[in-house]
Amino acid sequence: MNISRVDLNLLVYLDVLLRERSVTKAASQLGISQPAMSNGLKRLRKLFDDPLLIRTSEGMTPTERAKKLEPKIRTILADLEKTIQPRAEFNAQESHRVFRIMASDYAECTLIPALLSHLRELAPHLSLDIMTPSDVSFRDVEQGRVDMVINRFDAMPQSFHQKTLWLDHFSCILSKTNPVMNRFNLDSYLEAQHVWVSKTGMGVGVGVDPADVQRLGWVDNVLKRLGKKRRITVFTRHYQAAALLAEQKDLIATVPSKLAQLQLANNRVQIMPPPFEIPPFELKMVWSPLLQNNPEHQWMRHLISETAATLDQS
Repeated sequence: MNISRVDLNLLVYLDVLLRERSVTKAASQLGISQPAMSNGLKRLRKLFDDPLLIRTSEGMTPTERAKKLEPKIRTILADLEKTIQPRAEFNAQESHRVFRIMASDYAECTLIPALLSHLRELAPHLSLDIMTPSDVSFRDVEQGRVDMVINRFDAMPQSFHQKTLWLDHFSCILSKTNPVMNRFNLDSYLEAQHVWVSKTGMGVGVGVDPADVQRLGWVDNVLKRLGKKRRITVFTRHYQAAALLAEQKDLIATVPSKLAQLQLANNRVQIMPPPFEIPPFELKMVWSPLLQNNPEHQWMRHLISETAATLDQS
């Protein structure tokens, strides 16, 4: 087939169709009529000699050929856009852009305040829309509806770009009146009552099963390997709440150290190293390949990285 006879707009149509899995939604996103999009799909099927999208009980489902084409088409369009668009420098001082950032409660408490401080000086008109893990899906990130995700991850799509912002360890927050303060060791730690806090994934959360140790995370997985188990009294998804609850004389909150350091001025609590070794974890920034070459996005990623590096040294 002669490439000169191929309408490159069809590749744009295919990219949007594969992302939206709907002729109606794809047409709306491209600002064309539904019949025009249907005609485009018909031409695409002829071009690739494949149905590409088949209507099933779950909606429009891509064929195996379409699944293989999807990342290739996205890469071609991203490279093409990078080639033909003029490279204009991002004027942070004048920008009124809204950056949508999904940040975990941990990242929101530790990183975002320092980031906002820099932004108010460097980009006074720019706005941040901080979203929670329950607000966002990987699909939202892939499509560029969310600028970046700052969180801890067990797994993520291979197509995403990522950068490690810092490595953090764990600390224990407990009341200065907590009886275990007199002998803080593994035995007294296990005898105490605990606050569990975590929300590392994305999507709508579900309740915690205290018996499902594997899903309880780093602290409880380490204890399981030691043949031990702690007594969890409260389950929360908010680190600041965990720190406040730790003021009660019979509770211990085992949290990331950078979060615990925010309580240094709180004279009601004591920060202690855990009485057993817990492996550190990475805080990562993740974004869509569709935004990789966007000048505004590049500027923000650089600022976030610099801010994180400064905090990591403090």
